[in-house]
Amino acid sequence: MATTHSRSAARLMISPAVLLLLAWMIIPLAMTLYFSTLRYNLLMPGMEEFIGFDNYRYFLTDPAFYAAFQNTLLLVVGVLLITVIGGVLLALLLDQEFWGQGIVRILAIAPFFVMPTVSALVWKNMFMNPVNGLFAHIAKGLGLQPYDFLAHAPLFSIVLMVSWTWLPFATLILLTALQSLDREQIEAAEMDGAGAFSRFFYIVVPHLSRAATVVVLIETIFLLSVFAEILVTTNGGPGYASTNITYLVYAQSLLQFDVGGGAAGGIVAVVLANIVAIFLMRMIGKNLDA
Repeated sequence: MATTHSRSAARLMISPAVLLLLAWMIIPLAMTLYFSTLRYNLLMPGMEEFIGFDNYRYFLTDPAFYAAFQNTLLLVVGVLLITVIGGVLLALLLDQEFWGQGIVRILAIAPFFVMPTVSALVWKNMFMNPVNGLFAHIAKGLGLQPYDFLAHAPLFSIVLMVSWTWLPFATLILLTALQSLDREQIEAAEMDGAGAFSRFFYIVVPHLSRAATVVVLIETIFLLSVFAEILVTTNGGPGYASTNITYLVYAQSLLQFDVGGGAAGGIVAVVLANIVAIFLMRMIGKNLDA
């Protein structure tokens, strides 16, 4: 009886927080669903009209959606490849004993705490500027013509910026997993004549697989909503060359003032993100059970 009363009291005490969290999520989602069924343009106040699923049909058949969807996939895959592979290499490097190891680890993790807007401005003005940027000075020093990254390779530039932000996160997770590796297993393999590459691919990589899966899951959820780097540097251009789904929803809602179309795009983005999250959760569950 006492256990039942304690459980009831615990549910009663936590219910306000749960109700507040549900309201925090459900009310904006319900309003977005409602606006997505309206012809609602901010330039024509009071002219709202119910049109059903026409906004979804327009958004999903718009050529810009396919370009943004492709760019979103390329952005996510590109950043994951760089951060996971680079994170493993950096984790192996930082796991070695050397002077100043603690300071180097702090410096390696520092970029993760820089705001995306600030890092995008630094990359745009200090590194990729075709006139005064660091890359331009290096090219001139080598006798080459400076390359305008943001104009000729905008999506690749965004991938580099986002990878620079998320690489420390991947490194930290993988380094933590690497430090839990049984050193006696490595020493035994070395005594049996296993080379460095064999020890890496048959011992280190399987040990890091779970940590790498966690990195992929967490990064993918956040990478689907990359926005600040695109807004600060390329504004989705040239054309739709660096537009992802998040920026397309922003452009539809706040640049074209089409609240109904933007709301429909937001619902589509939420559905796609949930599909990816469910797939990755099942994948990580199978990996952890293995």
